Amino acid sequence: MAGSIKIENLSFRFTKEDPVFSHVSFNLDQGEVFCLLGPNGSGKSTLLKCIAQLLPPLTGSVFLDTENLGQLPAGKIAKRLGFVPQSLVSAFPFKVADIVVMGRASRISVVSSPSKTDQHHAIKAMEKLGIAHLAQRPCNRLSGGEWQMVLIARALTQSPRVLLLDEPTSHLDLGNQIKILEVVDSLSKEGMTIIMASHFPDHAFLSAHKVGILKNKSLKGVGAPDQVLTQTLLEDTYGTPIRIIRVGNGVNRKICVPLLKKTTPRGETKKDNEWKD
Repeated sequence: MAGSIKIENLSFRFTKEDPVFSHVSFNLDQGEVFCLLGPNGSGKSTLLKCIAQLLPPLTGSVFLDTENLGQLPAGKIAKRLGFVPQSLVSAFPFKVADIVVMGRASRISVVSSPSKTDQHHAIKAMEKLGIAHLAQRPCNRLSGGEWQMVLIARALTQSPRVLLLDEPTSHLDLGNQIKILEVVDSLSKEGMTIIMASHFPDHAFLSAHKVGILKNKSLKGVGAPDQVLTQTLLEDTYGTPIRIIRVGNGVNRKICVPLLKKTTPRGETKKDNEWKD
């Protein structure tokens, strides 16, 4: 399995007066994890959709193992690239196994049903993510973390070379966030290339080989998280005081710590320059 990806000069706009981002470029080798950070509304989801060719970019190209995805039909793209959207809710109580096997749609004829091979891929994907015991459960009886695992399993049944995850840990508690990041780490070690949008800089420190920040219509600071994610850059990105601290004692990594204004016991805000350090 290969999975190198090259994003070259990608731009997108909804209208002539409304560019979302311009001239976005970065490269990933097989098995690398790229964490895409940025404030709300910066265009992270739109960028992922352009990479997946779900939205047509205004300029630029996406190359997967030297193939230009923009020149391939949708069915072939689906066999090479998996996409897990930010939020997707089923209106019907499909069983988990049925949802997961839907990921094989690009490999099944419109007049055919899923084959034993398709079912095998679905089972393997569920086993890989530890959700095989949910196979017969209706999807409307899942927790948020379980549902996110189902969507990732569905994408994996495509046998993609690259996986795009749009804020896969949003609305999840801390334990389920870590489960998702452990899945990302495991897939990366198996050779899958992953682009993951996130609101949490700590996720880049935990899981990513490379990071980039999308803000003001451009991608800034592409590189290794330890080198790129500085206090100055993150404060400018999110508009709030932040400290970057290296933690030892078995952790041995940097963490991102936002600061709160100090308040009086009655909740009245003190001077603006007084912060909890």
